Amino acid sequence: MIVRARRPPGKTATARPCGRLCTVRKRLTAHRADGGRAVIAAAAATAATVAVLVLGGCVTGGTAADPGGAGSSAAAPGAGTSGPAAVPTSGRFDYQLGGPSDLVDGARPDVVVRDADAAPLEGAYSVCYVNGFQTQPGQEDVWAGSDAVLRDADDRPVVDPDWPDEMVLDPATPHQREQILAVIGPVITGCAEDGYAAVEIDNLDTFLRFPAGDDGSPGVDEAAALALARSYVDVAHTAGLAIGQKNAAELAARGRDELGFDFAVTEECAAFDECDAYRAAYGDAVLQIEYADTLPVPFDSVCAEPDRAALTILRDRDLVPAGTEGHVFRQCAVPSGEPTR
Repeated sequence: MIVRARRPPGKTATARPCGRLCTVRKRLTAHRADGGRAVIAAAAATAATVAVLVLGGCVTGGTAADPGGAGSSAAAPGAGTSGPAAVPTSGRFDYQLGGPSDLVDGARPDVVVRDADAAPLEGAYSVCYVNGFQTQPGQEDVWAGSDAVLRDADDRPVVDPDWPDEMVLDPATPHQREQILAVIGPVITGCAEDGYAAVEIDNLDTFLRFPAGDDGSPGVDEAAALALARSYVDVAHTAGLAIGQKNAAELAARGRDELGFDFAVTEECAAFDECDAYRAAYGDAVLQIEYADTLPVPFDSVCAEPDRAALTILRDRDLVPAGTEGHVFRQCAVPSGEPTR
């Protein structure tokens, strides 16, 4: 996997093992043949299983790959059950995509976000990072022969220029969304099996960053991207997980009300003057990360802002583990009392 943080021009990413997605890749490629079509056939079978689980749990009026049928809505958390545990709004928070740290400044986090390839932190509310709208480095064989990768007018895979080893996924049709769910669905359910309480889904904004051109050049369709997001919400809720919207302030209200996200994870909302959008949609259920290399004001000023999240931290861009050179961690004062979980 790659450390996923908004990265200013000129910054390079730090590559890391692709964890559970590698496990999925190995499983699906064990019987690979015909230039990758056997991989997708196996993936389709996995997708069918995911669909059964989702449809059996909480979706009406649509399918797992296209839940936005007439009269349908994103599944409410825990329909018919006690539901996923809500994200805490107090306690010590850390964002650990660059590597896990059980202690930060000598104390254990109460809320932590980690990659899907890392174990959750025992005793903490652990959120599992999942890249839902782009491929992971080293996944070329998973997507070989698949039409679920966005292609340009010359039939070349579209890559994220900031992450050139990640291809952009194309959820345009129910069939394409089914293929995507075949790979990403098991990652989400695997987070639940590992003991995570929630997932955050990254790159929801691909339809904003890779829109179709006025000249008819291919792009990510907004309605299709949101249909895929609803499917991720359904899979997470069926697995007993809360699910967080990652960035994309433009979608905050729709993310909460239409798609069914339970909380938000926002990087640099103070730097980009977006925090009010997340707070208006999600209230206190927001995890806010600012980065020391681009924050235009002192962090104390961020902490004094009325629209900052209750759990707001300052981190180094590469999110390196505590005790590593370059590690930065500060947290705004949080509400008094025991951490809410």
